[in-house]
Amino acid sequence: MFGKKKQIPQIDKEQLELIQNAQSRIKQKKRLYVHFVIFLIGAVFIIIANTVLGIGTDITFFGKEWFFFVIVIWLFLFVYHLFNVFITHKFMGKAWEQQQLDKLVALQKTKINTLKTELIKEAPHIAESEVYNEKLNAKNSALTLIVAVGENDAIGKDNDLIWHLSDDLKRFKSLTNGHHIIMGRKTFESFPKPLPNRTHVVISRQVDYQVPDGVIVVNSLEEAIDISKTDSQPFVIGGGEIYKQAMSHVGKIELTRVHESFDADTFFSKIDESLWKVTNKTFHDKDEKHAHAFSFMTYERI
Repeated sequence: MFGKKKQIPQIDKEQLELIQNAQSRIKQKKRLYVHFVIFLIGAVFIIIANTVLGIGTDITFFGKEWFFFVIVIWLFLFVYHLFNVFITHKFMGKAWEQQQLDKLVALQKTKINTLKTELIKEAPHIAESEVYNEKLNAKNSALTLIVAVGENDAIGKDNDLIWHLSDDLKRFKSLTNGHHIIMGRKTFESFPKPLPNRTHVVISRQVDYQVPDGVIVVNSLEEAIDISKTDSQPFVIGGGEIYKQAMSHVGKIELTRVHESFDADTFFSKIDESLWKVTNKTFHDKDEKHAHAFSFMTYERI
């Protein structure tokens, strides 16, 4: 009747795959059968052509007529075809290829998911570490420690210098002029008055520690470094405990090595030669203004 649509049989995906596979196998076997028939007819024709018609009777290889080798080669091709149809295509056909592909994809997905899980866990630590290192490197590149030490690493006694070297004081003034100088409370109190043309940053744990106008008081080295971040070259100038805390933060050490050993109560930490290298050194011998020989040395972090 008019208006009625022809019913289309519904075939699910699995049935369709079975039908397509069966059709493919039938075609493969048909081609194999045709190959076998052509091989038989061809072999008989070649033998007749040689033995009856005398074609190529004079052509031999290793004592055998030429058609023998042609038939052997053709037989090998037929056996190869036979193997493909009943072994390769049957057990390693498209379905097998798809299974192997699915296994590999699943394996890769598992590896990717594992890596994602590990990365998600490590990402905050990596980011935190990178940010910390960037900040630390930025601080290291700017912050400089300046100190004068004896051969036995002595730097002071009774909160005062052990020696008086005119050129060393001039160098200190020249290097620190116009910059922030970071120091502990005792070092600050050793000055008769704040040094001119420098911003003093004093580290003290005392509450309401009183200082002259323009002097900045902080509670820690980290706070002092943060306060000095606008300066292209802030200096750490002492004392002994502040030097120890600052060693991991500085990128340069301006050191005056006084070539004698002294009685002291404050000492400078040993410089790890695997972390630091001397980039400049100038020797100054004793003279009428200097009771001790000394060397100006610049260390930079490796």
